[in-house]
This record gives sequence, C-alpha cells and structure tokens, in this order.
Amino acid sequence: MVHRIWRQFPRTQLKLIQLEPYLLKTVHLSNKQVHGKVMELLKSGGKLLRPGFFYIYAQFGEKIASEQLRAGAAAIELLHVATLIHDDVIDQSPLRRGVTTIHTQYGQKNAVYAGDFLFTCYFDQVLKSTHDPVDLQRHVNAMQTILNGELDQMTFNYRQDMTKDDYFHEISGKTAELFQLSFQQAAILTHAPSKIVELGGQIGLTIGQAYQILDDILDYAGDSNQTKKPILEDLKSGVYTLPLILAHKTAHSQLAPLLDKKAAISQEDIETIQQIVRDSGGLASAHQVADSLTQKALGLIDELPDGDAKNDLKKLTNLLLIRTQ
Repeated sequence: MVHRIWRQFPRTQLKLIQLEPYLLKTVHLSNKQVHGKVMELLKSGGKLLRPGFFYIYAQFGEKIASEQLRAGAAAIELLHVATLIHDDVIDQSPLRRGVTTIHTQYGQKNAVYAGDFLFTCYFDQVLKSTHDPVDLQRHVNAMQTILNGELDQMTFNYRQDMTKDDYFHEISGKTAELFQLSFQQAAILTHAPSKIVELGGQIGLTIGQAYQILDDILDYAGDSNQTKKPILEDLKSGVYTLPLILAHKTAHSQLAPLLDKKAAISQEDIETIQQIVRDSGGLASAHQVADSLTQKALGLIDELPDGDAKNDLKKLTNLLLIRTQ
C-alpha cells in the first residue's frame, strides 16, 4: 500500500499505486528464498519518495508515453532499493522497514548478489525509458557518484575531527545524488527546458541533503518502533553524522573518551552518547541546518512555473521538516 503521505497528492498517489505492482514484476531472481525477501522489501512500506518526486517534476516537461515514464520512475526506486540492500550488509543491519534483512537471513554473499542483481534491473528499466546516450550517461554518472560516496565513507570512519563539510561531501555523494537524479531524469525524459533540468538538479540535491539530516536526527531522537530499524547503527560502525559532529564541538570532553573506544564501544556507551548529543544541542543545531536547506529548496522551487506541480513540490518539501519516521 502506498504510504499515507501521498494521500495529500492524489495525482501522484494514483501513479504510485500503479507503479507498485509494476515494480514487483521487474525483478525475477531464480533463487526463490532471496527473491521472496526482495519482494518483501519492495512491499514493506517504503515511501516511494524518489519516484514520487520524479512524477511531480515530470509535469514541468512534455507529455510522454505513460509506459516510458513508469519505467523511468521504476528505475529510480530499484536503484534506491539496491543501495539499501548493500547498505544493510555494510552496516550489519538486522532490520530494514521492519523486515529481516537479506544478509541476516541468507548471508552476506547472497545479499550482495541480490543488490547487484537489482542494479541490472535498474538499468533494464533505464533502457525501457530511454535510448538517448546522454540520458544513459547521466545514470552511469549517478551510479558512480553513489558508489564513490560509499567508498569515501571509509576515510571518515571513527574520525573525531570530521567536519560539517566532510559530512556534506559524504551525503551529497549518496542520498542526495539519488534525489538529484530523480528530478533531473524526470525533466530530461519529458524534454523540459534546460533551465528546468538545471533547477531540478539543485532542488533534488538540496532536498536530499535535508532529508538525510532528518534521518540522522531520528537516529538520535527516535526509536526503532518509529524508524523500523535499529537505532544508532551508524555510530557502532564508526559513521559520525551531523548531530554528533555538531555536539562534538561543545561536548568534546564528554564524547571523546567514549568515541576513543571505536569498535569496542558498548551499548551503554552508545546510549550515553545519544543522551549527550541530545543535551548538548546537537539535535537542535542539526534541525537548524535541515530547516535552512529546506528554505533554500523552497526558494529554488519558487523559480519554477506556477501550477499544481509547483504547489505540490512546495507542500511535500515542507513536510520533510516535520517527518517523524
């Protein structure tokens, strides 16, 4: 069932309702057990936020065949799910969207292969949406940026001197790139003017950055019942996100001895760090950054032609600030 957020956007909701069964038909793994887990993940309540933005932004271009547009939207979501499967292996996450992860049930090797297989499904849908070499190159570039972003993360693991700029470099090469691709491909496939394509890239990147910051805030402020994944997994693996980076500036003496333990950090230590980040203003400061980015995105959206699509973009972007799960 399409996430309730889309009830406020009935035109996009209808397209996403039609996209869901199509997505299930795009993946055909011969391993029945792993295939079943992938189907479970695709059905398990993701927001379909990226294809949703894709559909909204496509309204700024020309009308194209619905099958072509649907394939473009499916490609974006399949790429997203493939990266999630790989992320779960890297982070050793036992749950994703409330579902036991593939590597937990069937091992790391099978999970990596499953994620790789979804990459091929992604490119299959890309080819159904376009044969233009420029469009295809944009997808290749996006995938390279995402994978480079994952590899770059290694250089920052357990780095207490990690800066806000380092953090933005990291998330811009991962989460934000997928949002940027969603907007730009929607504009490119529908032959929108170059200004719309360029604005889409800026809007997608900015929204993607804000969305990731909010996700990182939930890791410190939320609970696993809300987020449907274990809390503070990033911290256990040495990935320091914006709330901790900002808290570290004012609570260095409290945090440093705990973070010095690196991989030997205990669950009690993690809970202590979580409380320090909350008490030191790390969450409030991170919220301010997310709010600033959202306002920037809204300013960019104001440059778009007036109409329902523009109104929907503004409304959905505002909802990012009050996201609780």
